[in-house]
Amino acid sequence: MTMERHPPPPISLPNVTDLSPLLLGFLDEHFSTHQDLSLNASLLSSSLSQQCSELDAQLGNLQNDVTKRAVSWISRSFLAKSALDELNRNMQNLSLRISRHGVGSKKFQKVLNEDLPRLAKELNRIESIRSYVETALQLEALVGDLEDAALFVMACRPGNLFSKRISDWSVSMDSARKHDKLLQAIKAMNDIEQVLETVVKFHSHWHSIVRSVDNRVDKILASLRPQVFSDHRALLASLGWPPKLLTSNVGNGQITCIPNPLVLMQEEKRRSYSESFIALCALQHLQRRREDRQHNFVKQKKHNMQLWAIDELVSPIASRMEHHFANWIEQPEYIFALVYKVSKDFITGVDDVLQPLIDRARLISCSAKEAWVFAMVQVLSCFLEKRIFSLLADRYKVKLMKLDAISSWLRLIDLIVAFDKQMQSLVNLDTGIFLIESEKIDGLSRGISVLTIFCNRLDWLRLWAKIEFKNAWKKLKVELKEEKMWMIDNKSTSGFDRDLDSVHRILSTVEDHRAPPIVEVFLKIVWEMTERCQTMPSIISRARFIRSTAGKFLWCFFKILLLRFKTTELHPDDPDEDAIVRICGLVNAARYIQTKLREWGDSLEFLELKIAENESSKPIEDDAMDSSSFYSEEIRSLSEMEINWLMEIIAAILRQFELVSWEYVENKDHFEQDQDDKNIVGLTQAIDLTVSTDFVEALDALKSWLRVVRINLNSKDFSDLWRSLADGLDHYISRSFATNEICFSCKGIHQFEADMQALLFVFQPFCARPQAFFPCIKEILKLLKLKKEEVKQLQAVLSNGENRARCLRPHGISHLSVNQVAQVLRNRNFASAITRG
Repeated sequence: MTMERHPPPPISLPNVTDLSPLLLGFLDEHFSTHQDLSLNASLLSSSLSQQCSELDAQLGNLQNDVTKRAVSWISRSFLAKSALDELNRNMQNLSLRISRHGVGSKKFQKVLNEDLPRLAKELNRIESIRSYVETALQLEALVGDLEDAALFVMACRPGNLFSKRISDWSVSMDSARKHDKLLQAIKAMNDIEQVLETVVKFHSHWHSIVRSVDNRVDKILASLRPQVFSDHRALLASLGWPPKLLTSNVGNGQITCIPNPLVLMQEEKRRSYSESFIALCALQHLQRRREDRQHNFVKQKKHNMQLWAIDELVSPIASRMEHHFANWIEQPEYIFALVYKVSKDFITGVDDVLQPLIDRARLISCSAKEAWVFAMVQVLSCFLEKRIFSLLADRYKVKLMKLDAISSWLRLIDLIVAFDKQMQSLVNLDTGIFLIESEKIDGLSRGISVLTIFCNRLDWLRLWAKIEFKNAWKKLKVELKEEKMWMIDNKSTSGFDRDLDSVHRILSTVEDHRAPPIVEVFLKIVWEMTERCQTMPSIISRARFIRSTAGKFLWCFFKILLLRFKTTELHPDDPDEDAIVRICGLVNAARYIQTKLREWGDSLEFLELKIAENESSKPIEDDAMDSSSFYSEEIRSLSEMEINWLMEIIAAILRQFELVSWEYVENKDHFEQDQDDKNIVGLTQAIDLTVSTDFVEALDALKSWLRVVRINLNSKDFSDLWRSLADGLDHYISRSFATNEICFSCKGIHQFEADMQALLFVFQPFCARPQAFFPCIKEILKLLKLKKEEVKQLQAVLSNGENRARCLRPHGISHLSVNQVAQVLRNRNFASAITRG
């Protein structure tokens, strides 16, 4: 009899309604059939058991830690309770003493003066303890939350929790939980930082608690940060980053367009990348906040262009670019072309994809474009510093390779200057429209420059300045060989008799400096050297470079001007017209260079340089001229040269006038001849005397020299020159006629007036009232025209010896001395009038 086979009893499963949706999904995923149950149950069970044991161990450690800390805080609580009980007893004793002894007793005064201050001090101490305990408990809770979240992030690694057969759904769920825990950890660190900032601000003596918390947070960050970066890099690799650099037509410096994986991301990948990007930004913001607090930095309003998440994009692509850089060391223009092409191709995608993420991360004033371009420039700067500039610096030290090194250096700087402008053009300044004005002044893209290399290498900065200076001097020497470069162009001058009130003068707004062409060439070279370093981020480095190049070049040109003046022979006894013209050219050059240096110095760029120099060295004296200008010393030196050369011209003309007019001044017959039948008024009305013959030659020479100077000298200096010349002539003539013992007759007075009118006529083209610039001659004529009674009255006043100078003022005499007035009055001849009387 055969036994009947029965099927095995069905597996008893729990009620489906008792399970959570998450657990149901997990079971459906791994145990869809009976065969899956037999194959995977043991493996899954062992894995879950291992994880549970690890979690139980961690939980036990946390429980022990909490117990120890609770005991510690309980002991502190007992101490606080004892202190409060003691305070309560003291208060009761105080109340009894006051009621027993009264307000005015000595014991009450002792309580008021001793016990109450001690009590207040005790209350403050207790309040401080209470605040300390509350802060410590708050920090302990926050650090605990941080440690829990960080431990989960570091322990939760997709693919390690389960076997390889675990589905993408499970991995995605674990990744989401990991990201949530990471955000919790970052939030806990931000909360901790907020509490510590308050502690540092209001309780700076709580060093222990701050140091203890910082040490614990630093340990957590040291483990958490590498994990976050590793996960972010793995995510980038899964996106296909970095892309391949397709370099066709390299010989022509052209690179084909590069696809941007950031733009090609699918929805799920885009979400994962966005979360990772924001987490990195938040972690970086936290790091900067902690550094500001730990180093007691004053928070800068200007934002930092460097972003970790952008650097993670640039780092892998930089390693691929450097492979091509190594092949183009002798052709650096291809290196610059590749970096610019990659930067340009990706910048639109970077801005469209990453800028919204930065905004979501609430990183104020951070620009994805700027961070991207800044990182790319840093890649190029590092390569140039390590592989090219170091090589050129070594070659410069070798005599046979020096010229080649200089040529390559200058060529490389040309490429850098052009590249910086290209890269800065990629950054739209519209990202900074909400920034304060002081940030706009410095320029948002100031730090985007390869010239950053020289900010940290002062030896290379000095070498670059030396090369630039030698190259500039080489250019100038070629121009100095041409004498025509020193010639003044007088085509724009309409002539000596040009009316100063003409329409041309009234409408003119640009001063005609009449500087020789060599000055324009020189200033162009100076400005080119100045512009070479404009994108250098460090103000101090820019100032050093400009001082070593443009500043040094200015002083060399000043020496050329001085040498040219010394080789110009200007004899006071017989001045040469060519010599006068040559000195006028030097004066014009000095004046024009001053004008340009002041114009440059007024710009914000040079004001920054001056302020930086003053902060790094001792300030200039307050009374120094142009002390606020970057080129104050150069302007001061030019002004001195200009004044000295003008004085040389004035002295030569005055000396020549004195020699030619010597006979006129010494010939007393012109002024001592008398007239029998005319008084002074009659002479003035009836006699038409001409200019003295021996004075005509002096006036003609004066007019000739003024014409030469006016044609060749700039208008500003010519205006100063003729005024100084008039002042010198006024003193010379007044002194000569006041001290030569000339007895002026009526006719002599009229002749002297006619001669002086001729002198004023020489200066008539320069102003409407030239007599205003000859005050001494004007006053001599006024004294000579006084009547006899007025002369006697004035002589009587002067003979008193008291306040003689003040007595002259009512008569309009303020420029002549008392002795000169007395001499003129003594020399007045009234002999003919006495005879007729």
